Amino acid sequence: MVRAQRPRHYVSRGTLALLSPLFRYSLSRDAYVLRVIGNTRGPVLRRERRNKEREYAGAERRHLIAG
Repeated sequence: MVRAQRPRHYVSRGTLALLSPLFRYSLSRDAYVLRVIGNTRGPVLRRERRNKEREYAGAERRHLIAG
């Protein structure tokens, strides 16, 4: 039986540290899942990858009209 992949939720390192008693790392998913029932139920968490400390100083390229 093929199941749809559960959506990943990105959370900070601090949040993962606080939730560590409830979650375990799954190598196959490359994410954190609930202990005991995480193989089939519950949220799938990943560490936030974006660097919020460094703002992009370049020109805005979104929503440009070509021509």
